[in-house]
Amino acid sequence: MGIVVQKFGGTSVGSIERIRNVARRIREVHSQGHEVVVTVSAMGKQTDELVALAGQITDDPSPREMDMLLTTGEQISIALLTMALHELGLPARSFTGWQAGMVTDAVHGKARIKRIDTEKIRQCLDRGEIVVVAGFQGISEDGEITTLGRGGSDTTAVALAAALSADYCEINTDVTGVFTTDPRIVPQARKLDEISFDEMLELANLGAAVLHPRSVECAMKHNVPLVVRSSFTEEPGTWVKESVTMEDTLQVRGIAYDLNVARIKVLGLPNRVETLSRLFGLLADAHINVDMIVQSEHDAEVVDVAFSVGEDEWKQARNVIEQNRETLGYVKLISETGLAKVSAVGAGMVTNPGVAARMFTALTDAGIRIKMVSTSEIKISCAIARERAKDAVRALHTAFGLDVNIQQEVTSPAGV
Repeated sequence: MGIVVQKFGGTSVGSIERIRNVARRIREVHSQGHEVVVTVSAMGKQTDELVALAGQITDDPSPREMDMLLTTGEQISIALLTMALHELGLPARSFTGWQAGMVTDAVHGKARIKRIDTEKIRQCLDRGEIVVVAGFQGISEDGEITTLGRGGSDTTAVALAAALSADYCEINTDVTGVFTTDPRIVPQARKLDEISFDEMLELANLGAAVLHPRSVECAMKHNVPLVVRSSFTEEPGTWVKESVTMEDTLQVRGIAYDLNVARIKVLGLPNRVETLSRLFGLLADAHINVDMIVQSEHDAEVVDVAFSVGEDEWKQARNVIEQNRETLGYVKLISETGLAKVSAVGAGMVTNPGVAARMFTALTDAGIRIKMVSTSEIKISCAIARERAKDAVRALHTAFGLDVNIQQEVTSPAGV
C-alpha cells in the first residue's frame, strides 16, 4: 500500500468527540496498510474567534502578527488529534507547518507554497508513524511564520500529497461530496460521483466552497486524485480527477455562486496600448484579484473599463487607483457593491452551442438583470444584484436539466 493524505476541516474537529471520531477514521485507513499523513484545520470557529480577538485590539492589525496569532488554532488541533491517536494505540507525531518543511513566499495572509522538505515526514512514515500536519501555515525563506489564506488547509493537504507522491488525497468535510449546486438553495441538487479537474477548478474559483481553488490547481498540476467526502458518514464521496467518463450528456455540470462581488468602473482612460497593462499591473502588485473585465471604446481617444473584485478588496482597489490617478489619467471612478456572480460550468459547453443563450433566457425569464458577463471554454458567469442570487441559481439549475428528477430522465439512456 502507498501513502494516503487525509484532510479534516474545522467542523470535523470541532469538539473532542469529533476529534475522537476523526482518529477512528484515520485508524481505518492505517489498518488497511497505508502510510497516512493527516492535515487538520483549527477547531470549529476558532479562527474566527482569533480574528475577533485581534479586532478588540485594533482595526488595522499587522499582517505578520495576524499570521502569528492565527497559526495557533491549527497547533491546538494537531496536538489533540495526535493524543487521540495515541489513545487508540497508534504511533503518531504532530508537526506545525514549518516543522513539516512547508516553505512559502513572504506574503503574510496569502502566502503560496514554494517547496516542501519532506525528510522529517518520510522518517516518521518509515518508522510506521502517522504524521499529523497543521494546515494553512508555513514559513518563509527568512524564517517568518506565514498563512496560506482562508481554506488553505486544503492546499496544504494536496501539496503534501504531491510532494510525497501519494496514491490519493482525501478531503473530509461536512458535506458528502460535490453537488451540482448548493443543496441548501436547491434541494433537488444531486451529488456527482466524479468531476474533472478543469470543472472543479472553475466551480471552486466561482464560489463553490467545498474545495479551495489553489488546492484544485495544485492537484491538477501534479495529477493528484482527490476524493471529497463527509467526516460523519460512510457514504462514498466525489472523485476529482483528470478525466471523467460519466454523464457525457450534460452540457453543464454545476451552478456556482459568489456573494462577495463588487464592480469598479474607470471612466475616461486614455486609449493607449499600455493603458490596461498599467491599470491591472497596479492591482496585481497590490495582490488584488480581478475577475470580469469589460472595455468599451468611445472614440479613438478615450476608453472606459469596468471590472469586478471581491467586495472585501474593493476599498483597497479604489485606493490603489485613486493614488495613481495622475499616472493612469482617467476622468472618473465609480464603484458598486452588493453584487453576486452566478456561473454555469461544464466541459460540454465546448462542443454544444446555445449554452449562453439558454443562460441569458433563464435569467431574463426570472426578471434578473445582468450587469456583467465573462466566459471561458467551460464556464459562463453573470454579475447580478446580490438579492437575486438564490433565484438565479434555482432558475439556472432547472434550465440546464440538473434538478434530480430532470437529471435522471436526461441520463437514463446512458445507464447512469
